[in-house]
Amino acid sequence: MTESKTDSWDSDALLAKAQQYAEVMNGFSKDDWQYGLWSSLCLELLARAALAKVSPTLLADLGNWHNIYYSLGKIPNAKKFVPKSVGISEVIRRQSEIDSHFDTELKDFCLLHVERRNAELHSSEPAFDGLKPSAWLPTFFRACNVLLDSLSVLPEEFWGADEAKLAQEMIDAAKDETAKAVLKLVAAHNTTWNGKDETEQKTLLAQAEVWATRQAGHRVACPACGTTALVNGDPVSAPQQSMGEDLIVEKQDYLPSKFECIACGLKIAGLSHLSAAGVGDIYVQTSHYTPSEFYELEDPMDYWEDDNNEPI
Repeated sequence: MTESKTDSWDSDALLAKAQQYAEVMNGFSKDDWQYGLWSSLCLELLARAALAKVSPTLLADLGNWHNIYYSLGKIPNAKKFVPKSVGISEVIRRQSEIDSHFDTELKDFCLLHVERRNAELHSSEPAFDGLKPSAWLPTFFRACNVLLDSLSVLPEEFWGADEAKLAQEMIDAAKDETAKAVLKLVAAHNTTWNGKDETEQKTLLAQAEVWATRQAGHRVACPACGTTALVNGDPVSAPQQSMGEDLIVEKQDYLPSKFECIACGLKIAGLSHLSAAGVGDIYVQTSHYTPSEFYELEDPMDYWEDDNNEPI
């Protein structure tokens, strides 16, 4: 069987191609639609390179096992074989589950950004035309820098010193604006809450306690009204199981992505916004299972063997 270099799925080759696209991208002004288009191509290659860094097999389309074989550096015997990798949306989703720093906020941005590219290329829709750099560039740079970190590449090595400095300044400025906006939102809900009479507050507090108990999520105190509220997120670690007295206990770390308080109506989405509001910490979700639930046994008695020594 002949060996194949599979350069198209090689992490270093993909990274080198991404850097070429970055150089082309930087040949345009940041408010030019072509800058936006090339940025989406650069982002895709960085995401593919990061996933391939874990293993090229993660890029293989599972619809044909020959793609997996090809990802291992082999050339299949299949006639007319053309290797097929997964789509960029799936690449982004897989990377978000593997890298805890590639949070939901970055995942959602990347999915939107590559969708703009698809609209531009496949529908002739001017998706990048008129798009203000301040609306997307800080998040774009943050996403790229997280991907570069997973590739053990410094931003200065990829972007160049001046561009890397500018990128970090934009990221820091966006954090400040996020904090200002969220704290203003929290203050507005706090004012509304304080304007309610004591009877209404007690009613809403009781409703929130019941709601938070029944809903899935992590219970926290609302930064606006202090009532019990919930944050929900995505797992960022493998689940850890241990045996209790009668149950299997499973614990897993989660990174918050959204917050909701039904008492004062405050809702926050995105890790940067949650962190600015003080509810963005990683939390542990604990689940308890009986052995039959954990191993998905329909009826434990189905696995009970008769004792043939029992007298008839």
